[in-house]
Amino acid sequence: MISLSVMGVGKIGGEVAYLAAVLGIADEICLFDSNTALSHAQALDIRHTGIDLSLSTDPEDISKADITVFSAGMPRTPDIKTRADLFSGNLPVADDCAAYLDGYPGVLITVTNPMDANNYYLHRRCHIPRERCLGFGGQLDSARFNGYLKECGIPGDAWVLGEHGEHQVPLFSCLPVDVTEDLRNGILGKMRQSSMEIIKGKGGTVFGPAWHIVNLVRTVAEDAHTILPVSCVLNGEYGISGCSLGVPARIGKSGIEEILEWSLDTWEQTRFTEAAAASSLLCRRTDE
Repeated sequence: MISLSVMGVGKIGGEVAYLAAVLGIADEICLFDSNTALSHAQALDIRHTGIDLSLSTDPEDISKADITVFSAGMPRTPDIKTRADLFSGNLPVADDCAAYLDGYPGVLITVTNPMDANNYYLHRRCHIPRERCLGFGGQLDSARFNGYLKECGIPGDAWVLGEHGEHQVPLFSCLPVDVTEDLRNGILGKMRQSSMEIIKGKGGTVFGPAWHIVNLVRTVAEDAHTILPVSCVLNGEYGISGCSLGVPARIGKSGIEEILEWSLDTWEQTRFTEAAAASSLLCRRTDE
């Protein structure tokens, strides 16, 4: 029996709840939104599938869930150039939701942008051990990276570390072929803009993020011990502390079981250092 709570059940949060229900990942789902009419409507819509599961819209049930997905807040629009620009608007949302997460005993998956800063903030504000605070974004970035590699005819596994934003770091050193710096920079440039075409066309990304979020939920629920790129609150790993950043980590039912420290080449290390600086700057602002 796995219980899931979703905080913020708009486009992405609602899709996550729906997928978790139809895929049989969660037996109990709590949907919470500041717009109570929306949370009730989403719950009723899922109930009308006829799937046999328990549905709640009572925020008191959040603390009882094995896994919570935090997806509340404002999404990017065509006028919002970077995820970091959402900081001022979404930090108060995280603060409001923190009242339901203080001392939360389950695994928290942070989705709301700027995700790395919000993951760090909720870890500290809610007194949740860093091992149980997972920031989502690396799986989606890696899937996009994989698409660009295929377009270029480049084989290999796609991994993206660093910030979920402008300072994402695609790993080319893991590939079985050498990739020139010019091509690396070109692919990185496309990755930075990959979501904007969707945002302009339909108002926001939904299917891609929701699919990978649910796969992360499944990894935790099934105690899969799978290595995935997730944002972790670092405490000396990669020589970095005091921020949350995307790194490879082994994920199971308790959250982060192990952070793997991979060797980076010069191009990657330079950008990873820049990502750490950018994330640290936002994380420091959460302490203000």
